[in-house]
Amino acid sequence: MMGLREKLRAALVIARRDFVAVIFSKTFIFFLIGPAFPIIVGGLAGGIGAKVQQNVDRPRIGIAMSAPDADRLLAAREELKGRVAGPVPDMIVLEQVAPGQSFDAPAALADGDRQVAAVLDGTLDAPRLTGPTERVRQWAGLVSNLAARARSTQPTEYPTVAVEEVNTSVAKVKTGQIYTAQGAQVLLFLLTMLLAGMVLSNLVEEKGNKIIEVLAAAIPMDAMFMGKLFAMLAVSLVGIAVWGTGFGLLVLAGGKALPVLSVPAVGWPLFLTLGFLYFAMAYLLLGSLFLSIGGMASTVREVQTLSMPVSMFQLMVFFFASFALTMPGTWVEWASILFPVSSPYAMLARAAQQPELWPHLLALAWQGLWVAVIVRTGAALFRRTVMKSGPSGAKRSVWARLFRRKGATA
Repeated sequence: MMGLREKLRAALVIARRDFVAVIFSKTFIFFLIGPAFPIIVGGLAGGIGAKVQQNVDRPRIGIAMSAPDADRLLAAREELKGRVAGPVPDMIVLEQVAPGQSFDAPAALADGDRQVAAVLDGTLDAPRLTGPTERVRQWAGLVSNLAARARSTQPTEYPTVAVEEVNTSVAKVKTGQIYTAQGAQVLLFLLTMLLAGMVLSNLVEEKGNKIIEVLAAAIPMDAMFMGKLFAMLAVSLVGIAVWGTGFGLLVLAGGKALPVLSVPAVGWPLFLTLGFLYFAMAYLLLGSLFLSIGGMASTVREVQTLSMPVSMFQLMVFFFASFALTMPGTWVEWASILFPVSSPYAMLARAAQQPELWPHLLALAWQGLWVAVIVRTGAALFRRTVMKSGPSGAKRSVWARLFRRKGATA
């Protein structure tokens, strides 16, 4: 029976071998630049979408009133502009209509050359707003305010509001820390899902060329699984370092446009350290599940079929941890902390909101225990189902020989 020290040494040998093989392969360059393409496409799509939304969010109200009423209404709009929350819609004069004269508002709305979202006609004493349901409900109060100001002959005097600013408040800090926790959870999920799939392809490739059988005959299966996990984790950290450097350069180039996250409860240095540790645990937990799946699959098609439920399960785990973020102190939060796969997400969010450090030590030990359990279980399944060792494998071999004999006799 190989001791713990020998198993660790064997795991390090496997980790070094896989790490060097992946880092110095040609496909690793494409792996590094791969995330840049969806980011570029997303940035272009976001910019185009923002431009379209900007044009959509600039509606206009067409005015069909007498000349004095229209002029007063436009003056009241300019007077009110900048003094209310949100943008004030633009107003244009469609037609000067004498008091008592009717105006075909639906026809004006259907006119593609005018392109107005609503039409305001009637008089200042009895204005009428015609338009889609959501628009007229949104602007009815604004139009009433503008008409009231336009009817007044006296200029409106706006008192000066004394403003006393403070740096922050408890409510603002708590809200900012929640945003920090949400951002950290999303980033942790994306990195884990993006990088954990490498474990599957590596194991299936070695199963196809029979290298895995040679390694299994030389070292314990759980040591080999652990070595592969740490190798892929190291490769992932190299990728994160490269992507982080590129992102840092973008921040230095245009960081003023980026949103500023609130300082987490444990402080940024410790929060980043915990983020690294929880990423490692989340990666090892998900990677060990992928290794167990890869051990039972013999082809790439089988890997894709079996990994889909695990990926969906991981997505549901992320939603569960995000939901627990909205219910602090309840059984939902404790369940997300105790459930090993969601524990890294829940504890990272806790680090952003709670300053205590001792729960993180317990959580890391708990997650590490489950990594060891999943690795040992996956290694045992791999040996029993693939290497055909043990009683179940012997029975299958006997039945296979009997069927071959019957087929030969027939």
